[in-house]
Parts: sequence; C-alpha cells; structure tokens
Amino acid sequence: MQLFRYSLLIILLPLVLFTGCNNSKHSDTVNTLISNVKFEFVPDSRVAIFDISVQVNSNTVVLKGETTLPEAKQAILDSLRNREIIFADSIDVLPDVSVGENYFALVNNSAANLRSEPKHSAQLATQAIMGMPLKVLKKQGGWYLVQTPEDYLSWVDGGGIERMDEESYSDWAASEKIIYLETYGFSYSNANRNSEKVSDLVAGSILKLKSGNGSYYNVEYPDGRSGFIHKSEARLLNDWESSISATHESLIETAKTMIGAPYLWGGTSTKGMDCSGFTKTIYFMNGQIIPRDASQQVKAGKLIDSNKDWDKLEVGDLLFFGREATDSRSRAVTHVGMWIGDYKFIHSASNVHISSVDPDSDIYDSFNTGRYLEARRYIDNWDGNIIPTNKMYTALVDVR
Repeated sequence: MQLFRYSLLIILLPLVLFTGCNNSKHSDTVNTLISNVKFEFVPDSRVAIFDISVQVNSNTVVLKGETTLPEAKQAILDSLRNREIIFADSIDVLPDVSVGENYFALVNNSAANLRSEPKHSAQLATQAIMGMPLKVLKKQGGWYLVQTPEDYLSWVDGGGIERMDEESYSDWAASEKIIYLETYGFSYSNANRNSEKVSDLVAGSILKLKSGNGSYYNVEYPDGRSGFIHKSEARLLNDWESSISATHESLIETAKTMIGAPYLWGGTSTKGMDCSGFTKTIYFMNGQIIPRDASQQVKAGKLIDSNKDWDKLEVGDLLFFGREATDSRSRAVTHVGMWIGDYKFIHSASNVHISSVDPDSDIYDSFNTGRYLEARRYIDNWDGNIIPTNKMYTALVDVR
C-alpha cells in the first residue's frame, strides 16, 4: 500500500524538475516535493519524524535531515532519480548511529516520565509503565528519544529505562512474565510484605518471572534487580492476555478502580492521569493499546453518534469533547471520557469522577455536555492505531 502511495505521489508531482534548472528553482521545487511527501506520510508529527531540508550546490541537490520512515525517504529519492536530478543523500533514518546496537529499551520505573524535550523542565508528554518496550531513536546527553508501541514520540531520562540489544530484548520478550493488577503497590526484597521495598508498582507493570513458589512471584526487573510480589496482586502475563477482553463489565470495573486519582497532564499511570491517559489506561488493562491523545483516539474505533443521541451509546464508548469547526478555525478535540450507561460518563478532570449528561442529575456536567462532539466504539473495533497487548513486544522488532 505504501509503495502505491508514493508511486502515485511521484506521478502526480509537477514535472518541472530538470537538471538545467537554476539553483532557486531546484530548491523551491524540491521543497515542494518534501512538503508533499511529508503531508502524505506524516499527517501526525507525534508518531513519526520527517525533518528534511534541501540545499543546492551548483547543480547538485543536497538533502539533509532525519526521519523514522524509510519509505518516505525512498519516495523523495525515487522522485529525484525519476527526473534525473543530481542529488546527494544525507538523510538519516532513525535509529541514529549514536544509539549503537542498543536500540531497544524497557521501562525500569513504575512510571517513566516521557517529555517533549530532552530536559526535566520540559512538558510531560506521556508516561510509559514498567516493562513497556520502547524503540530508542537517538541520544542527546543523558536523554533518549523513544517511541512507544503506539508510535508516540518523546524523550526519556536514561535513568528510567534499560537499553538492550536485539538479542537481550528478544530473550526478555520470549520470557515468562507477570502483570501487576492492583491500582498501586510494591515489590519486596523477600517474600514478606514487611521486608524492604524494591520499588513501587502501578497497574499494568510487567516484570520477568523467575519463580512462582508459595504465595509470591519472584520477579526480575529489566536492570536485573530481583523482587517479590504477592500472587493476589498479579497474574501470569500469558494467562491474563488469554483471558482478558474489553467488555462492558470489565471496562466499568477497571475505570471505577481509579476514581479519585488526581488529574496529571501527560499522565498515563494510576498515580495520576490526564483525560486521554485515563481512557488509555482503562483499555490497556482490558487488552487494547489505543492511541495516546484524545485528538488521536477520536480517529480510531467506529463512529457511533455525533448528535447527542445518548440512547445509541453503549458502555465503553468513548465520548469526545471540544470545539466545532467554523469558517475561521478547525475542529479541536480537547477532552475524552468513557460512557458507563444511565446517561453517565467517567473521566479525568481535576480527578477521576463520574458525570452526567442529564440536566436533572445532581452530577450534571453542563460544560462538557455543551461541547460534546461525538462518541466512538472501541469494543470489537480495531480501526485506527489500536493493537492488542499481546502484540506489544513483537510490534517493536522491525526497528531497522
């Protein structure tokens, strides 16, 4: 499909490029080509990088920059060759060589904070939970640009991850693991809750299983630390994945375990979460990895309603709120919650709580009801960038 897309793009691009053009025309036309390729391949810069510039030296076009999409780079190069344009290729396809062979990573804290820039003062973009696999794309100081299983891009402090080469990562991916199911808890240095704590844990934390005798799982962290987790608080990952599914009952049960959790911009863990981090966590704990932000989640699943026809909705449907498009501005999706029936939805705003769209209810949310845009169904719908949790580790294998 990608081959068809950029082949069609090459055919439709203006045929004004030719070797004898002056430098300015070369530069302008190649910049148009770059813009068209970026528009075609990278509609969302949160999940892909395409940062390409052009210089013209004599009659040679010099392409510089970086991308996470080799097919997008190939589209540009094929277009230039097709028109017999002389060019020099200096486009890097990430992972960058500075990363070396350790271009896999596992989250080594209960919740690693991933930021918009490589510094602690930068905005919290998202979080990644213990044991989550990451692609490592490049290094800057002690920070790494990483990509999550749902392709979200952000920077993480090297102290929050354990980098691995392909062999070590494959060993981890193939190993037996456990998933932590309580909202919040700890692992211990011995099979005793009175022993020293190894770390805190949040719902969805995944660790390698060393042994499972008695009442505790003996687990191993990505960095090799060992700990003990009571079996009542976790399950074998394979058993959990084979038994879990997103149902009306399971989604409500999961959502309600987080009632009262504080709102945290960028948060996706049970320590604190923003609106889309909350819906993402609900679905993750029921076997689905869904897109990160509300404006991405609204492009997945199946459209159910856009007219406040509440009777069309089912438990688990995601409700999206924001601003309708006008002649002077585009539509903006700025909030999301989950329908739980009886004209109610649960969402993270100030904290996780339940609101109603019924004007006669004591918990009527007039603000969000007034800016309702649409509802989408994720149960049994996989349209958009939605992947099952059991594909989380294999999704990263094709890095290079």
